[in-house]
Amino acid sequence: MRLLDAVDEDRRDVEVLLTALQQAVAEVDGLGGMVHLPGGGMSGILYLVADSGLPEPLTRPWLIIPARGTAPPSRAARNDTVTWQPVLAPPDPVPGRDPAALWPSRLSAGIGHLAVPIPGGGRRRGALSVLFAPGGEPGAAERAFLNEVAAWMSGRLRSSGILNPSPTLLRALENGPGPQEDVSPWEVEEGPSLTYTWDLRTGELSADRPVEKVLAGIDPEVMSGGIEAWAALIHPDDLPGAVTGFDTGILLRGGFQDEYRIRRQDGTYLWVEASARTITDEEGSPVKVIGTLRDSSETHTAAESVGRALRHMSDGFVSLDRDWRIGFLNHAAERLFGAAGDVAGALFWNVPAVRAVPGLEQRCRATAAEGQPAGFDVPWPDGTSWYHLRLVPVPEGLTLYITDTTERHLREVERAAAERAAAKRAALVQRITRELAEAVTAQDVMAAVADGVMTPLGGTGLIMLGVVGDRLTVIGSRGYPERFTRLMDRQWTVRDTTNPVGDALRTRTPLCVSSPEEILKRYPGTEILIREGGKQAWAILPLAVSGRGIGAAVICFSRPRVLDDDERTLLTAVSGLIAQALERAGLYDEAKTRARTLQRSLLPQALPELPEVTAAARYQPAKQGADVGGDWYDVIPLSAARVALVIGDVMGHGMAEAATMGRLRTAVRTLSELELPPDEILDHLNDIVGEPGTDALATCLYGVYDPVTRRLSYASAGQPPPAVAHPDGTVTFLPMAPDPPLGVATPPFETLETLLPADSLLALYSDGLVESKDRDVTTGMSRLAELLIDSVNARPASPADAAELDTLCATITSALLPAHGALVDDAALLLARTHPLDAENVAEWPLPEDPVAAGQARDLVRTQLADWELADEDLITTTELLVSELVGNVIRHACGPIRLRMLRSRALICEVSDASLTTPHVRHTSATDEGGRGLQLISALCQRWGTRHTRTGKSIWTEQPLPTAPV
Repeated sequence: MRLLDAVDEDRRDVEVLLTALQQAVAEVDGLGGMVHLPGGGMSGILYLVADSGLPEPLTRPWLIIPARGTAPPSRAARNDTVTWQPVLAPPDPVPGRDPAALWPSRLSAGIGHLAVPIPGGGRRRGALSVLFAPGGEPGAAERAFLNEVAAWMSGRLRSSGILNPSPTLLRALENGPGPQEDVSPWEVEEGPSLTYTWDLRTGELSADRPVEKVLAGIDPEVMSGGIEAWAALIHPDDLPGAVTGFDTGILLRGGFQDEYRIRRQDGTYLWVEASARTITDEEGSPVKVIGTLRDSSETHTAAESVGRALRHMSDGFVSLDRDWRIGFLNHAAERLFGAAGDVAGALFWNVPAVRAVPGLEQRCRATAAEGQPAGFDVPWPDGTSWYHLRLVPVPEGLTLYITDTTERHLREVERAAAERAAAKRAALVQRITRELAEAVTAQDVMAAVADGVMTPLGGTGLIMLGVVGDRLTVIGSRGYPERFTRLMDRQWTVRDTTNPVGDALRTRTPLCVSSPEEILKRYPGTEILIREGGKQAWAILPLAVSGRGIGAAVICFSRPRVLDDDERTLLTAVSGLIAQALERAGLYDEAKTRARTLQRSLLPQALPELPEVTAAARYQPAKQGADVGGDWYDVIPLSAARVALVIGDVMGHGMAEAATMGRLRTAVRTLSELELPPDEILDHLNDIVGEPGTDALATCLYGVYDPVTRRLSYASAGQPPPAVAHPDGTVTFLPMAPDPPLGVATPPFETLETLLPADSLLALYSDGLVESKDRDVTTGMSRLAELLIDSVNARPASPADAAELDTLCATITSALLPAHGALVDDAALLLARTHPLDAENVAEWPLPEDPVAAGQARDLVRTQLADWELADEDLITTTELLVSELVGNVIRHACGPIRLRMLRSRALICEVSDASLTTPHVRHTSATDEGGRGLQLISALCQRWGTRHTRTGKSIWTEQPLPTAPV
């Protein structure tokens, strides 16, 4: 808008419109534009007064359009509103003109048409319209800008009267003249007129006043001689046209108008304007002709004066008759088309200069056919000149006004080139600014510089260097082999000004070297840069933040290249942007590394290898900058060969969420050691998340798989239901209690149980795996089921293979999660294939509530170990001692019934169960105490031991390592 405000006040209206239109089209990146204004006060018509960027075949249908039509300019002007039409179409027809017939046959589909109203006086409005490329619908900013341009046009044109003519003129043009009874039409304009009557039946010719009073010098008796006497006075050259006009008017029972010369009594001639109409009787037969005569000699005298002025004016003028022959051309036109004596009367198209102007004949014929003036600029055949041709249809043919616009065209070309270059630079800076602002990592900065700076400048290589200590290290490169980047890494120091990068960092200004000879002359130690890099020119951009050099970007060219001032200015402008983006990327990379390290440390480093469960997991963080998420999982070995499977999700991203996730995982581990059931574990986790002063929310699913009973006991707080892939190829989702997330839940939680067939595949997952912005949870779960079914059908021979499950994790995550790191939420997946403990590895016996139970227990243990081929004497002795001590404690401190169970799994497990709820504790005994050393002995003899509460009491268990793997 500042460019428009600078337009001179004395510019012509057409120049004002064209300047504004060109600016509007360039700013909104349109294909071209048009300006329509109301013409001549006729409210029903809009005229094309200016166009820019559009070919002539496309503007031809838009020269005249109806104000009440459906085209965007008509609707915008009529309704005073912005109008958008996604598909360009011909305007509505006007009388005598069908734009559809003029519509170009080859036109790209999907061109959009936007029109905004140009305010005017009252309801008279014009329209500014712009055409957009397919798919380029303008946004709110573009529409607002076009409205500003239209308002600016209105302000500049109002003083000229184009948009707000006087009320008197509007009434005259729109409503027509008022009653004119008994008044001669000639007297309304200027000069006296004579009204005559010609009686067609009698031939009598009469007038309302003496003829000599109006037409000086004419024989007063001519009217008494009838029509023949009057015809005798008409100039012989004009007589055929006058007679034809009379005959046609009488034949058609209408009117006619003509101008011809009549002879005075002294032999000279004067010009007469004649107008007449035919009067008929009741049967429609012509009976009279009533007309008027007026002396128009002064008009012809003025026309002759105009002709003399036309002949000597600086602009060219050519008059063509209806047969396209040259009737008149002035001196300026003679210099373009040839001497009048050579071309006068010739067919216009045969003039060599006319043939050399592309499309001139077609434009002339189209303008004459449409009956509306047209103007356009054309290059002249001499190759250096430009002319503006204004074509004006007249009753006698066509007139051409030719103005030399070479100087203006050169100025406009220079200005347009400058504006395009400025716009291109501004767009380039805007684009690189946006891309650098969105760059997150150093590689993102590399890509933004390569696409936004290197490529537009025609570069073929890019090296990004960073300052580490006093050395320059390679951050990344484009267009260079890896060998060269390794060679350049730490090749130069920052303070060494004998290399171009160090010199550029010292001066803080871009350094441009146009050829190998120049760089060798200025920096002799750069032979390696030329020999190994293979480039011929370089632009070194120093990167500095807050006065501190952080690196450099080196753009390289495969040929010698001299950068002009505009390109150097561009490089200076973007070097600061690149430096800031690279600094942010470094901070981001550092923060991301810390965050990822923290996250990895909070998740399991490796899942345990258990014979009861084969497990594999995947965790995919969301693309949320340097923030970490709160998804987690765990596999925890429990007593009696049972395994706990856990998955959870702390809602949100950040260090606080990661810390909460770490607290929950630690708490689950601790609570699992206490052998609590799933619902009680969730109760405790809910207390942790819901502590006062915290606003965290988390979901969690805790399940315990018992390989002896093949049952899975589980409880959930807001987690999606686990999927179970059965060996027969079916997939089901476990039923879930509708418990809300931790932090807002109200205990108690509900524990559910399900029986799992042998070698079932259990899938625990967070909602980020199955839900995204393009897919709801239900659809995602269905897709997960399909993938699990495929995995069961393609199951390998060894179902306990962890590598197979790890591959399946990768397959599922790649199929459900978007590519290229576009994940908006963390996703966790835990797969567990369950393996029941065979009956031959389980032994269980009831024991009496009597001291003899200890001896029976020792005998049962020795026999069972022999059956399991675990006849290692140390193992037998130790196991007998452990079982004897456990049974003895029950006899002394608890109550029955008593049961002994032995399991052969990942370890040798012995359990003694009773009906008491008391929990044994290790006592600190003195040297003189006679008891209290039993649990100390148990702790010393076994690998692990503990107490597990059951529905009927408790079980005290021990684990011992097996001398060999289970059979």
